[in-house]
Amino acid sequence: MFNVIIDTIRDSIKLLPFLLLTYIIMEYIEHKTGEKAKRIIQKSGKFGPLLGGILGIFPQCGFSAAAANLYAGKIITLGTLIAIFLSTSDEMLPVLISNAAPITTILQILAIKLAIGIIAGFVIDFIGQAMKKRKVEESAKEDVEQEIGHICEHEHCHCEEGIIKSSIKHTLHIFLFIFIISLIINSIIYWVGEESLSNLILNKPIVGPLIAGIVGLIPNCAGSVILTQLYLEQVISFGSVIGGLLVGSGIGILILFRVNKNWKENIKILSILYTIGVICGIIIDFIL
Repeated sequence: MFNVIIDTIRDSIKLLPFLLLTYIIMEYIEHKTGEKAKRIIQKSGKFGPLLGGILGIFPQCGFSAAAANLYAGKIITLGTLIAIFLSTSDEMLPVLISNAAPITTILQILAIKLAIGIIAGFVIDFIGQAMKKRKVEESAKEDVEQEIGHICEHEHCHCEEGIIKSSIKHTLHIFLFIFIISLIINSIIYWVGEESLSNLILNKPIVGPLIAGIVGLIPNCAGSVILTQLYLEQVISFGSVIGGLLVGSGIGILILFRVNKNWKENIKILSILYTIGVICGIIIDFIL
C-alpha cells in the first residue's frame, strides 16, 4: 500500500507541468474570446445549436454557466443550451493532454460530443417549437449579463484574474482532484485486482453508461476528472466515458438550478442530458 501511495504521488507530480501549460493556453483563449463567444451565442438565432456546439467544445471558463444564464433570460433556445451542455468538455481536455493521451483519441471524443450536441440541439428545437427567436427587454439582457459576471467570479473560474495566476489556481485545483481520484482508483485496484475491477463495468455495456451518466451529473469539474481518469486507467469503456462526459456540463447545471426558477423545467433538462448521454454511450459500446 505504501508503494501505491508513492507511485500515485510520483505519477501525479509528473502531470503538473503539462497541466500548467495546458491551462495557460486555455486561459489565454478564454481571456481573448470569452465575451465574443457569449455575443455570438446571443445573436445565433436558429443556428444556435450549431454555434453553441462548436463553441462548447472549446474549454472556456464559465461558458456553460453563461449558457444557463442566457437560457434563463430566454435569449437562447433550449436546443442551443442542450448543444452547449453536451459538447462542453469541462476538465476532460486538460486531463487527457496532461496524461499524453493519443491525439486521435482526444479528437475522436471531441468530434463525437460535438456531433451529438449539434444534432440533439436541432432536434430539440424542432420538436419543442423553439425555432422562434426568443425576445426579451433590454433590461432583462443587462440583468443576465451582470449575473454571468457575478457567477464567473464566484464559481472557481477566476475570470477577472491574470492569466498566470488563474492558470496556477486551476492547475492546483485539478491536480488535487487527480491525486485523490488516482489514489482511490489505485488503492481499489491494489485490493480488488485490475481484472476484477474492469470486469465489474467493462463487461456490462448497459450498466457502464448508466453509472457513468450518474457520475456526469456531479455539478462541478469532479465528474469529468473522475470519468477521464477511470477511462485512462481502463476501468470503464469508451462508450461509458462518452456517455458520462455528455451528461456532464461542469457548473452549468448548478447555475441553471440557481437562476432558472422553473424547477420542473430544470429537471426536464437534466433528464434530457442523462437520457441522451446514456443512450449514446450504450450505442457506442455495442458498435465498438
